[in-house]
Amino acid sequence: MPLPKLFTPIQIGGVTLPNRVVISPMCQYSADDGCMSDWHLVHVGSFACSGAGLFVVEKTNVTREGRITHGCTGLYSDHNEAAMARAVQVYRGITKNPIGIQIGHAGRKGSAHVPWQGGKALGPRESPWQTVAPSPIPFGEGWHTPKELDGSEIKGLVQSFVSAALRAKRIGFDELELHSAHGYLLHQFLSPLANQRKDEYGKNRMKFPLEVAHAVREAWPKDRALGIRINATDWVEGGWRPEDAVAYARELQRAGFDFICVSSGATVPSARIPVAPGYQVAFAERIKKEVGIKVRAVGMIADPEQAEAIIADGKADMVAMARAILDNPRWVWHAAERYGVKLDYPPQYLRSRSDVWPGAKLARPRSETA
Repeated sequence: MPLPKLFTPIQIGGVTLPNRVVISPMCQYSADDGCMSDWHLVHVGSFACSGAGLFVVEKTNVTREGRITHGCTGLYSDHNEAAMARAVQVYRGITKNPIGIQIGHAGRKGSAHVPWQGGKALGPRESPWQTVAPSPIPFGEGWHTPKELDGSEIKGLVQSFVSAALRAKRIGFDELELHSAHGYLLHQFLSPLANQRKDEYGKNRMKFPLEVAHAVREAWPKDRALGIRINATDWVEGGWRPEDAVAYARELQRAGFDFICVSSGATVPSARIPVAPGYQVAFAERIKKEVGIKVRAVGMIADPEQAEAIIADGKADMVAMARAILDNPRWVWHAAERYGVKLDYPPQYLRSRSDVWPGAKLARPRSETA
């Protein structure tokens, strides 16, 4: 049986991923003033055992005020950096597969409760903070009105992204990606739903995100990987459109980025998103074909045959999964088993591999061993 495309290596910048499966950044809302906690050590350690070609640490914020919640991670202090370095040390002790980090700023979506407490804006007695955005437009009803950033504050935020990137470089991450999607600050500047400025940052809505992109590209080593997650659409009339995403992707390619992860939505709470298996893959395929940069597809990718088809058909270069991996942290093992690919397991877990343990056929649903 030929090696499935899903399990072939890929070169991203100066980094080789052993396969095309990426574990998406997933906020854990379990940090203390931006510092990773014991929960993160378990979380990172679990995914170090996953076999995925790349694991990306959750959206990590470049300033304290850039957090979504009080529980979000940051890289704005030495304490943050030390705590995250410890988590990466745990990962490195388990696997040689690359590890990455996503950095961003929540903008007007900040100062909120963690999701399991409702995810709404913090009240006056819950230590809220002043949010910022390109324009003083709340995310939705009941949300804080953000302060409109002035020119000097925008320049300061460019440096905050660079500072966080340099901390990530010192920690030793193999990959860095910017979060320019899901209605967070970089995307807020891009979308006409959030950016109604009359100055240069409104007339050219790509200006601030591209200033960040160029500055981070300058700071991040060429022998590692650099990418970005972008929105393909806001799913709202008058919002960001797929053709805007293609134009943005071309500028990012010119800036020297190695790949683009293509997502959508979450710019405004009223958006109606037609969620279905692989519902965002066509957006990634369009950018891959029209721009020529490597792309990562994400969104309701959960079945190994589905993931393989996306890669084999040339629709994307990588697939990223989040909830599918939370649901089954051994997804990659089982997908490899289905295709007859032998992965290196941590030696402590080797006796559970299907070629060693006859009970694997009993433990797996038939669809996983077909």
